Amino acid sequence: MLLIDRVGINQLAELFLRLIKRNLKPEAFDWLQDKVNLVLREDRSVQLHLCFAHLPRMASRDLVVPDPDENQEISRLLPGYSLEGWTLDKLCRVWLLTQLPSDDKEKYLKKISSLFAAAEMNEQVALYSALPLYAYPEAWISRCEEGIRSNIGTVLEAIMYHNPYPAAFLTQQAWNQLVLKAFFTEKDVRLIVGLKERMNEALAFTLQDYVHERLAAHRTVAPEIYELIEQMNQKI
Repeated sequence: MLLIDRVGINQLAELFLRLIKRNLKPEAFDWLQDKVNLVLREDRSVQLHLCFAHLPRMASRDLVVPDPDENQEISRLLPGYSLEGWTLDKLCRVWLLTQLPSDDKEKYLKKISSLFAAAEMNEQVALYSALPLYAYPEAWISRCEEGIRSNIGTVLEAIMYHNPYPAAFLTQQAWNQLVLKAFFTEKDVRLIVGLKERMNEALAFTLQDYVHERLAAHRTVAPEIYELIEQMNQKI
């Protein structure tokens, strides 16, 4: 199963590059292009790690604001995906990841996995936001599940918000864990791609227990929980 094919990824990467060029200072853009050429020529991952880590010094953390046509193009190429809330350094990192050659599966998986292993918080955010764009999508399921267990809010949001990968590839158990984690951590569940489409009976029962616990403790319950439970009840 593919969320987006190589042609679509290339088109998305071209759109990203236009945004980067529009927002990045000329000298920083030239630096990025030079670094990518080094990354593409190396067998190991030294230049990749250096570029990935150094990007925030060259790119600002200002928000990137695509125009309406660009947002529409992103939605057409990868439904559910969005750059809402993305900073320029994050966009540069994700674009860099789309440039990695994927012909050699073992080498490709090893390079990206090494970035995950060494990533600090903002690097993790970029890596998880890029999940729908990686080659060999099934290879990243366990990595996505690992991210759901994170206690870092921005990392969870990178997985949950405007990201079609979890709904497409997670098992029901892992998906239910993601949804429950979103409610437990008071995330905006309306931004979870596929929330209603992947509603299931096991999740409904768990949410009902959660509601009872919240009410017993005289705590509020998010209205979206009732909507999901009602949706499931209508299916049964």
